Amino acid sequence: MDFNMQALTWDSEKRIKRAKVIAEQITQAVPLKRHYRALEFGCGTGLISFNLFDKLKDITCIDTSKGMIDVLNAKIELFQVNNMVAYQYDINNESLLVPKYDFIFMSMALHHIADIETMLEKLYCLLKKDGHLCIVELDEDDGSFHKAEKDFIGHHGFCQEELKKVLDKIGLEELESHTFLNDQKMIDEVGVNYSLFIMKGKKLR
Repeated sequence: MDFNMQALTWDSEKRIKRAKVIAEQITQAVPLKRHYRALEFGCGTGLISFNLFDKLKDITCIDTSKGMIDVLNAKIELFQVNNMVAYQYDINNESLLVPKYDFIFMSMALHHIADIETMLEKLYCLLKKDGHLCIVELDEDDGSFHKAEKDFIGHHGFCQEELKKVLDKIGLEELESHTFLNDQKMIDEVGVNYSLFIMKGKKLR
């Protein structure tokens, strides 16, 4: 998928509604506090962060897609949100992220990452002690969700228990998860069922 090409039409009514549901799940899973500094990894056009910024001190939004970041920065300026910043950023190649964060979250981003353990280790290092990591992702499927994307090389969702093993290995504790959304995606006029889960963990050491 070319996210730069998709950026200008990304904020569909369906995605906006889904983002609100996801943000509500995040606020139920993690006790957000006004002094928290947050990082959204793979932010896209910031649909999730726009539902959370008023609950946090600030949010740094990062994505590898320049198109997505351009749209997000335009929205930040339009709505005069003064506690959000957005950068095009590859976590594997740069060192922009110096601060330690109280809260790191991502939605539908992890399955696009080939080496999830290395990337999650980098995010773990950016968490403060007692910081929270929250992941919203696709439950494992047979590849149907991405069948229209011939060049897709990511993961076909995740088994929750297997992902917990990865997070446990890198040092996160108090791991919990559950499926919270069952929905349908139209591909070539055919409905494809999918479900989303939320997983959280805490850096205690």
